[in-house]
Amino acid sequence: MDSFIGIRFKKETAKRFQEFSRTHFKSHTEALETMLDFFFYNEISPKEKLGPTGRTIEAKLLKRINAVIAIMRDVEKTQTKPTVAMIQSLFQTEEPKKKRLIVEKKYAEEQSKVKFQEKQNHHNQH
Repeated sequence: MDSFIGIRFKKETAKRFQEFSRTHFKSHTEALETMLDFFFYNEISPKEKLGPTGRTIEAKLLKRINAVIAIMRDVEKTQTKPTVAMIQSLFQTEEPKKKRLIVEKKYAEEQSKVKFQEKQNHHNQH
């Protein structure tokens, strides 16, 4: 059987540790051993700041992602779409639609008359 030793803590600190220990570990001893191992194996001091938190890193990443999206949209609008439109217009094989000519009224009447007509000879049929 393991032997135990009593350590004196301030009442608020002891209560905080007990609550933390109950939610994450089976015993207070396991909680304390895990915390000590964490600092020992990672070679850090509990008094050191570890840098930005996950939330601040996430916020910075989201800002950068939004900036990249804005750059991509700008490139698409100013470069990609116009280039694609120009290339498509080069390879278009569609003939332009023929528009009716606008002709002065007196010439339009003359054109409606048939100038040449095939002879219709009913007597000389082959």
